[in-house]
Amino acid sequence: MLDKILYNTVLCQTASPCGKYLVAGNIYGQVAVFALDRILNPIVELLTPDYNRPKYLHTLESGNQISSLVSTDRFLILGSVNEIIGWEWKSIASGKAKWSIKIPSKMSMDQVDVNSLWLSDDQEKIYAGCGDNNIYVFNLEDGSLMSTLKGHSNYVHSIHGKNQQLVSAGEDGNVMIWDVRTDKSQNKIVPKNSSKVARPDLGKWVGSAALGDDWIVCGGGPRLALWHLRSLDVATVFDIPDTGIHVCFFHDDCVIAGGTAKHLYQLNYSGEVKVELPVSATTVYSVILRTEPNKFLAIAGSSPNIDLCTSFNYRDQVLHFR
Repeated sequence: MLDKILYNTVLCQTASPCGKYLVAGNIYGQVAVFALDRILNPIVELLTPDYNRPKYLHTLESGNQISSLVSTDRFLILGSVNEIIGWEWKSIASGKAKWSIKIPSKMSMDQVDVNSLWLSDDQEKIYAGCGDNNIYVFNLEDGSLMSTLKGHSNYVHSIHGKNQQLVSAGEDGNVMIWDVRTDKSQNKIVPKNSSKVARPDLGKWVGSAALGDDWIVCGGGPRLALWHLRSLDVATVFDIPDTGIHVCFFHDDCVIAGGTAKHLYQLNYSGEVKVELPVSATTVYSVILRTEPNKFLAIAGSSPNIDLCTSFNYRDQVLHFR
């Protein structure tokens, strides 16, 4: 019998607030909870052969894929199909849902993927970028729908917030900039319309976008590029050998980016490649970076393996999703 986990794709990751756990979700509705203490600070005498495998492995009753994950102080929050699910961290061993929020889509499609989640700074609201082209804003206290951000004409791949703004990237090729105080669109970038970044052979879709203080970084079919937040002009086009970007974000005056490529890249704003990290996945869909309480970088995608780095310069360990 074919072992389906060999064809696993990990779509999302997050870490517990205490830093003890790394959590990953895959296309089979499985949630793997890795114990970071025994992985990052192993006691050789107590090591077992399964130290780099999940401490807990849960499967959603629906069997639907897990497309997004975020964490509050109290809850692990999962974005799946047609719903957002909350698990309490204190009972993570049981894998039982404490609450769920249904996506109120009016589209005729049966399944609406929750592709990306973003928490407000006060952890009172959660934003959900979905497969019905909308971004929903829910009150985490009671699960009520507070607002719906409409502007994309195809499904939303990613959302990211900073400084009272939210940026969303979509299959329609648009990067929308929203004011979270009014839930209105302020502006947009259309990378496919720029000759500097357009790659018509790869399509117009934008797989990821992130906000900095003065910049937006985004990429997908169009090349990874740095755009000025106020002028919306291209400042830097990153010359890396990818065939599609699915992850990008800012860290310490650098850009971290990955996708369909053999490496994860750390680049400065001028476009210089600072670090090339070999990756296990043929396509990277999820990267998380934490500096405290444990310092690590976790890279996942179309592979049963998750690459773990503690120096951000090379791969220390490989975690196994089974």
